[in-house]
Amino acid sequence: MKVNIPFRRLEEYSANILSAAGLPEDDARLVAESLVDANLRGVDSHGVSRIPIYVKRLQLGLVNTRPNVRVVKETGGALVIDGDNGMGQVVMQRSLELAQERLPSTSTVSVAVRNSNHYGSGAYFAKKAAAANAAIFLYGNAPATMSAWGGRERFLGTNPYTFGVPAGSREPMILDMATSVVARGKIIQADQLGGQIPEGWAVDINGDPTTDPEAALAGSVLPFGGPKGYGIALMVEVMAAMFSGASSGPEIGDLYDDLDRPQGVGAFFTLHNVSAFQPLDQFGRRMENLFEAIKASGPANREVLIPGEIEARAALRNQEQGIALPQAVIAELEKLSQDARPLAGDNPAMENAATRK
Repeated sequence: MKVNIPFRRLEEYSANILSAAGLPEDDARLVAESLVDANLRGVDSHGVSRIPIYVKRLQLGLVNTRPNVRVVKETGGALVIDGDNGMGQVVMQRSLELAQERLPSTSTVSVAVRNSNHYGSGAYFAKKAAAANAAIFLYGNAPATMSAWGGRERFLGTNPYTFGVPAGSREPMILDMATSVVARGKIIQADQLGGQIPEGWAVDINGDPTTDPEAALAGSVLPFGGPKGYGIALMVEVMAAMFSGASSGPEIGDLYDDLDRPQGVGAFFTLHNVSAFQPLDQFGRRMENLFEAIKASGPANREVLIPGEIEARAALRNQEQGIALPQAVIAELEKLSQDARPLAGDNPAMENAATRK
């Protein structure tokens, strides 16, 4: 059973948990907003279900709650940023701000980030870039959960890459995807909820296909498109780790399993000032026309969708209806909270918005 929670209530509740765990208030709000944004968009694997492990790592001192996120090297439009082992969302937000500060005077800024942690959904930052009339390519490496194509041992992460670009009066195009068949977070979510996973997502420790999420977590996720996905995952690894000096492959601390060391993940992104290439209004009109032509290319009985469109619609719907959370997730959050009010409790502010499914 699930319960619909008003998203602002969920943001406030989540921020209070993270603040009590040691994050400064503004940083706690940022992390909470990024997680709830994932839930709003229907990407529950990267939403508030991550809070318990974030809190555990904060309590163990594995994350710096007051990092000095700083530029350690700058050459032209290229920055290398040290995240000082801060929360991934905090490090990424500050890195994006440092890039945006330089963007008005140049067409493109390239940023390599090291010494960071899991930054959640890349779409959250892609939307911010697009809202500032910039395009972004974002690459992030992750703990080893996928073997190289033809390999036997887990070596690469699900290594997501994200693209965001403004589209005039339309919602921005947001492409945010893992280089595996599925993000590992979805397997973790299935394991937490006691479900099965579809065939073709993962193999067990012996390399045999499995639909058991526990066996999949012990084994390896599969790259999408076989060797093509593996090649792109390796490309992301090079950009995120080799350019930044971050940890790579098995060196990266697993978010859930390695509770004795920081993660040390890396990221790389390029930020492009749209108006440096095309007049902004003209670019917007052409993007609108492009999307309209694409959507008109399908059959009458089936809609052609733009990347990010499903998630944007889900966000609008969930802002109105509330975010449907499994009771198990609600129980975990309530266990961590110092708020005397239950997250899904009966109170006037939630009377109309908290409904059972």
